[in-house]
Amino acid sequence: MIIPDRRITIFAGHYGAGKTNIAVNYALYLRRQGKPVMIADLDIVNPYFRTKDSAQELEEAGIGLIASPFANSNVDLPAIPPEAYRLIQDRSVHAVIDVGGDDRGAYALGRFAPYILEENDYNMAYVVNQCRLLTESPEDCVEIMKEIEAAGGIPFTSIINNTNLSNETEPELLWESVSYVEKLQELTGLPCWFTSVREDLADRLSGFPTELFQLKLQKKYWEDELWQK
Repeated sequence: MIIPDRRITIFAGHYGAGKTNIAVNYALYLRRQGKPVMIADLDIVNPYFRTKDSAQELEEAGIGLIASPFANSNVDLPAIPPEAYRLIQDRSVHAVIDVGGDDRGAYALGRFAPYILEENDYNMAYVVNQCRLLTESPEDCVEIMKEIEAAGGIPFTSIINNTNLSNETEPELLWESVSYVEKLQELTGLPCWFTSVREDLADRLSGFPTELFQLKLQKKYWEDELWQK
C-alpha cells in the first residue's frame, strides 16, 4: 500500500462507515514499518465501537493509545482526553486520529484544527461505505463530507472505500462499489487512497482498480460483554 508522506492521519466519515476499524489497522500497519505510532480516539458520539476495544493488541504492538476515560463503561460523556494534545505537540511520532461520525463528531477535531493546519503535515481521509443508510449515493456522501469539514475545520485530502457488509461481504460487492467511488472522486476532486478489504477476501480481488488495504476486523467490547451475559 502507498503510504502518504504525512505525520498525522485522520479518519472521518458517516456513522458506522468503519473509521475505527481502519484507524486501528492503519496504526498497526505503520508500526510494522518500524514507525513510532500513537492513536487517539476522538469519537465522542458512539461509545459502543471504540479504539479502546483493541487496547491490548495496540499495547503489545508498542502503540500508544489515547482514549476517553469513559470508553467501554456505562458512562457516556463527550470527554476528550487532554493527552490528545500530545499528538499535535510531539512531532516525533506518527499520529492516527479516529474522529466521531458526521459533523457532530467532527466538532472534537475542531479543537486541534489550528495546530494541524499550521503544521500542514496531515492526510484527512473520508471513509465511505456505500451500504450505510444516508450514504447510498455519491451526492449524499458529498453533503455529509461538507458538514464534517465545516465542523472540524480541516479539509479532506483523500477517500477510502470501505464498502462492506461485515462478515457477509463478498468480492462482488466491492466491484459494484467502483463506479460509486469514481463518481465521488469526480464530485469532490479527491483521490481514492485505498479500498479496504477483509484479509480473507484479498486474494479474490485480483485486478481491482485501486490499492487494497487488508483489514483484520476489530472485536466490539459491548458485543462480547452482552454475549457473556
